[in-house]
Amino acid sequence: MSHTVLVTGADGFIGSHLAEELVKKGEKVRAFCYYNSFGSCGWIDTLPHEIRDEMDIFMGDIRDPNGVRTAMRGQERVYHLAALIAIPFSYHSPDSYVDTNIKGTLNVLNAARELGTRRVMVTSTSEVYGTAIYVPIDEKHPYQGQSPYSATKIGADRLAESFYRSFDLPVSIVRPFNTYGPRQSGRAVIPTIISQLLAGQDEIKLGKLSPTRDFNYVKDTAAGFMAIADCDAAIGRELNIATGVEHSIGDLANELIAQINPKAKIVCEEERLRPEKSEVNRLLGDATQLRQLTGWAPRYTFEEGLAETIAFIRDNLDSYKVGQYIL
Repeated sequence: MSHTVLVTGADGFIGSHLAEELVKKGEKVRAFCYYNSFGSCGWIDTLPHEIRDEMDIFMGDIRDPNGVRTAMRGQERVYHLAALIAIPFSYHSPDSYVDTNIKGTLNVLNAARELGTRRVMVTSTSEVYGTAIYVPIDEKHPYQGQSPYSATKIGADRLAESFYRSFDLPVSIVRPFNTYGPRQSGRAVIPTIISQLLAGQDEIKLGKLSPTRDFNYVKDTAAGFMAIADCDAAIGRELNIATGVEHSIGDLANELIAQINPKAKIVCEEERLRPEKSEVNRLLGDATQLRQLTGWAPRYTFEEGLAETIAFIRDNLDSYKVGQYIL
């Protein structure tokens, strides 16, 4: 049975993959893309015509309640991914994160309540946990707002919870750990390393090397979203999407160096370091609840995911501002 579904943030990294997979599944997808004068739909523009032509493109702004309500009308399910996500930029412009991440989520929740939307998936992030107090991190782990970005995502999550508890809104909070793969921005650590190596740089500029992350391949993340949407028992819950395996940034960099350019050396660049109390030093997730409710499990190994990511960046290297630090 197909559904009418809206994907906010469909023009972005995870959103474009999710929208693509939903079309392949047979869903009727409306792709909410950020309005701009260039008429760009972001990564949606790069999809094969047979996929893109199946999408109903809606240009709007998640901060605008009227546009959000219009986009959501007639949609049975809403996958809400539109957000500002860059942590360094959140130090610079925290107001924009409140407007987009908190108020934007409120717009989705209010419209869903008014329109009687059957399912709402609100996208969270493992950053809400901050540095692990214990591992693996399950959904009962305390929240720690270690950056303005993470604080706004905590706020958005708690708004979603309040709409479930106050108004019985059928919402689930989807919490992916660090997602990577084709189409990811050069701001993220894996594309940063790969693009510098593929460009032939002998000095790979990075920030702190000791933090660990639990990396999800993007197609596994998309599958997690869809599994949650299909599971009535997931309503009112917040669910981790995680592999249960951690990799340090230093070990990751050395592995990619060995694969691509063994002559390269790592250089720690001061401007790439987070403030000391803001750095999240360890993330290792527990997806037991998601597995038990839906049967979800990662299909891609880390090695397979990295191989696909390297191939994509190699074919699109001109899209990456190699070596330039982007907030």
